[in-house]
Amino acid sequence: MARKNSHVTDTGKEEEWGCQINNLNSYDKKLIKGFMRGFARIMILWLISKSRQHGYEIMTQIHASSPLDKKMPSASMIYPVLHKLEKEGLVIGTWEHHGKRKVKYYEITDEGNKSLNRIRQIAAHGKKMGATDLWKEFMKDMFFLEEDMGD
Repeated sequence: MARKNSHVTDTGKEEEWGCQINNLNSYDKKLIKGFMRGFARIMILWLISKSRQHGYEIMTQIHASSPLDKKMPSASMIYPVLHKLEKEGLVIGTWEHHGKRKVKYYEITDEGNKSLNRIRQIAAHGKKMGATDLWKEFMKDMFFLEEDMGD
């Protein structure tokens, strides 16, 4: 079933709205921000596994993909995650000169790749052990992961 970009008002009437966080009530905003924080480390590690890049590139990619306003996530969220991933040995950062500026590029380490693979294996193992498809259904429903979704 395809979803529209809409919401139900207090009167029970469905209205179309722009996908901007400003249109949400404060509790919905907190839920979305919490969800994004929860997945941030894995997503950032995954992005770095795709290609070597610097923090601003990562932030730009996440902003460009966000269905919400372009202020999420902020640099104050991205850079601490990068530093934590580096401290844990999952990525390595190297400084390079670009004109008069120094830019720190991050690339995934072998341990970072192993970590992503362990996360993938946990998901696959759960399915083999008879786990339900609840997470799969949740992701499909919430993030429109079915090819026939969207009009």
